Amino acid sequence: MSRTSRRNFLRGAAGVSLSLPWLESLAAPSARKPSTRMAIYYVPIGVVRRGFFPGEAEDAIPKFIGDQKEIPTNAKIPVGLHDWPELTPTLEPLEPVLDKVTFVTNLDRFYKHGSDVHAQCGSCFLSSATAHSVEESVYPLARTLDHVVADHVGDATPFRTLEISCNSHRDNKESIYFDNVSWYGTNHVAPSIRDPRKLYHRLFGTREIRDLRNVTDLVLADARGMQKLLGKEDREKFAEYFDGIRSIEERMDKLERMKSELAKVDVAEPPEARLPRGEYIRLMGDLMIAALRTGLTNVATMMIGPERWDTPYTYDSLFDKPRSHHQMSHNQHEFIEDLERVDRFHVEQYAYLVQRMSEIEEADGRSLLDNTLFTYGSGLGDGATHQYTKLPILVAGSGGGRFVTGKHLHCPEDTPLANLWLTQAQLMGAPLERFADSTGPMGRLLKG
Repeated sequence: MSRTSRRNFLRGAAGVSLSLPWLESLAAPSARKPSTRMAIYYVPIGVVRRGFFPGEAEDAIPKFIGDQKEIPTNAKIPVGLHDWPELTPTLEPLEPVLDKVTFVTNLDRFYKHGSDVHAQCGSCFLSSATAHSVEESVYPLARTLDHVVADHVGDATPFRTLEISCNSHRDNKESIYFDNVSWYGTNHVAPSIRDPRKLYHRLFGTREIRDLRNVTDLVLADARGMQKLLGKEDREKFAEYFDGIRSIEERMDKLERMKSELAKVDVAEPPEARLPRGEYIRLMGDLMIAALRTGLTNVATMMIGPERWDTPYTYDSLFDKPRSHHQMSHNQHEFIEDLERVDRFHVEQYAYLVQRMSEIEEADGRSLLDNTLFTYGSGLGDGATHQYTKLPILVAGSGGGRFVTGKHLHCPEDTPLANLWLTQAQLMGAPLERFADSTGPMGRLLKG
């Protein structure tokens, strides 16, 4: 067998293929260094500020405000780059990976009056279009960051971008603007994949199989022929990789069996609402990681839930029945503890994915996370006030060792979120001097 690259495929007899992780034993002497990747983890409805942001624990609980409005805070944080502050309750799950994550505060977005506050905050999160740059839509929505970056780096991978959503509901109560963060351009959505099985076949299957068999069984016969070419460490890595793929398959089967059983119960909520959210989110996240790890794509977006939908979800071990995140957010006085539990739950899933990425070694000795910019964010700074200012933003990974980690950057007032997007685009290799309403890259987040 000839030497192969980390993007080569093993193909089984049933037409199913698996891409390989980087294996030193098979790499050519002049193997390229790993690419820089970019991934977005979008959380809907904003956060409860008291539980998320340092220095705001004693601020008043805000009342519901239909339009967007910023509520003053008592927090007094100097502008500049600092060590991490004491972790707030919502951010405590980050403790094991804190040195790999940077907290960026005081970033704002543009809000165009006259359109729905939730639809705009989700659909325009990665667009940040300027006030009058888009005439054919009520939303200031242009080509989003992921596709702008892919215009420059997407041709190097089988998939230019990967769009994932963890909203499995089919009721479609709201328009597409509430449920998509990735857009080819104004009014042209990049459809996201919502079903783990479909995502799996999108990434690893060349065609659907009527009677689905275990994909690893189909290709392992081919894979065994490679074992003699591998050193001890690569044999272990190879086994770990295929065990991981097999685990993903088993978890998909488990969720599908659970959904089938739930569908037989005569209750108001659809079975998707009662699936464990954490298992579903982690499964979709692990599939995203597999795609980034094997070089199937370098750019991915993952929308954790839709904006403003009132269809409830089951949050693992949090509540005894499905709950609506949106409805609770409009009644912070009544549901503030429950909302803080949901916020912490979302951070727990993010921390899990950060940890997983940090455990995957790449060709340059760094981890997959080290070679990635993995951003947690929401289009609202608060779910009750609908403020587009002082957004909750975390960035894990160092983009190939060039992005500062383990710090807290508190930005000057009125700093556009697009400054962060411009910085990330440049680190990804996109030769942009400006993105949307940016005023410049964020030099304090760059090493050297």
